[in-house]
This record gives sequence, C-alpha cells and structure tokens, in this order.
Amino acid sequence: MGGLGMKTILVPTQLVATMKSALETAVLLARRTGAYIEGFPLRIAIPPYVVAELTAGLTMDAYDAQRDDEVAELRRTFETFMQAHDIPPSGSDDRRPCFGWLAAAPDDEGFIGSHGRAFDITVIARLDTDSTGLHRRVIESALFESGRPVLLAPPAAPKQIASNVMVHWNGSTEQSRANAFAMPLLQLAERVTVLTVIGGQEVPGPSADHILRQLQHNGISAKPVRIKLGDRETGEAVLDAARAEGCDLLIKGAFTRNRLRQMIFGGATSYIMEHAELPVLMAH
Repeated sequence: MGGLGMKTILVPTQLVATMKSALETAVLLARRTGAYIEGFPLRIAIPPYVVAELTAGLTMDAYDAQRDDEVAELRRTFETFMQAHDIPPSGSDDRRPCFGWLAAAPDDEGFIGSHGRAFDITVIARLDTDSTGLHRRVIESALFESGRPVLLAPPAAPKQIASNVMVHWNGSTEQSRANAFAMPLLQLAERVTVLTVIGGQEVPGPSADHILRQLQHNGISAKPVRIKLGDRETGEAVLDAARAEGCDLLIKGAFTRNRLRQMIFGGATSYIMEHAELPVLMAH
C-alpha cells in the first residue's frame, strides 16, 4: 500500500440503483490507497407540515419508525457490501482498508458538505437522466462546501482505478486545484496523460507544457495528448479522449460559469458530470 494521501473516504448512502457502483468505486479506491471508508445515511430534513401531508393517516410515530427502518436498511446494505468485499470494520485490527458507519448523521443534505471537510475525498454516483434534485444538491454541497475533492462514480464501476489517469488541462484555477488534490493518485498511476482540447473551452493560464513540467518535478512522467475539438462539445471531446486512451480516472476542475451563483456549472463540467463512463475526480 502506498504511504500517500487519500486515506479517508466518505460515502453518503441512499437507496438508489446507482449506489452499488458508488460503493464499488469507493472500495477500488480504498484498496489502491489503503483507506478508511465511512458510510452514512443520506436523508433530507422534511418540515413537520410536509410530513403531515405525506403521511396522510400515518401517525408521526409510525412515520419515524418507517424512517428508522430505512436507515437500518442503508446501514445493512453498506456493511454487507463492505464485508462481501473483504473490508473489515475499523478497529477490529490494523488492517487497511477498513470501514465505519456514522449512525448519528443529521437529516440534512448540507451535512455532506460540512462532514466532508474531515475526509480526503467524497464518493458519489454521477448524475444521470433519472437523478433527483436531491442528488444534484448533494454533489454541489460536497463540491462547494467540503473544500475537498469529489469522486463521481460512473453507472458501471471500472475494473481498476487510478492506474491510467487523464488530466484535462484548460488553464483554470479549478483545474489546478483538482490536480493538486489528485497528486497522491497521480503518483500511484502507471500512466498519466495531460489533455489539451484545441479549440475547446479554456481560460487564460499556463500551457499544458508547464503542467507536464510540474508533474515531472513531482516524479510523475506524464505524456501530452492534444486533440482537436471538431464539431463536438468540449466535454464530449474530453470523454472521447479518455476512452481512446483507456483511462480509468479523469481529473477535472468543476468549472462554474457564474462566480456568484456557484451552482451553474460550465458546459464541459455539466456534460462530463452527466455522461462520464469512468470515475471523475472533481474539485472546485
């Protein structure tokens, strides 16, 4: 196991179809870095007057009992998955990777952003056409409030992670920060490529050559890849390039179009968040 970072992984759990891939991706990463994985039940606080309408005939006690059952099921799902993948509970011995469960998580989607500050990375399934508003807000809370990176898991987990990594360099502050967070994984990788999309969305900043030199000083022999945008969107071109290189991780700054209303993601970011077939490490 590497003595490098990414030793603590946070995984919000929900009863959704994409949960399996998120758990598989978290386990792959934990095995790669020797990490502790913490699960917690992701639930949204519902005001009492809404509960009264939702429950229609159920008493508050019955509603609370139903929620307790759901949390118990989330915990069972998480712990069963970890044990099926030979990951022991933390504290049982000094083995890594290991897992824990945070039972006392409050009903608050914003909690993921604050609790995530105490972890190296948060793993969440990426958005898809069926994603709820809650799912989107959870990703935003983790990205914008935790100050840490988020690993978006694709619908089908890869066979391995962080062995062949692509950095999409677009000159931006966000991308520079994502690269910095990803450094432990870049140092573990067998292959690293720095992608430039010619004619794609960029901001004024250093060239890919500067980034290649920086990585080389950090002991990472990265290779440049340059592709033309053609008639594609930037996000599509990036994903095509990652697929062509056989990558199992993409490093992408979460670029926002509007600095004040942070939740409006830039075009390339949005496209990748909704279409990536490989894990994407994002940071803002």
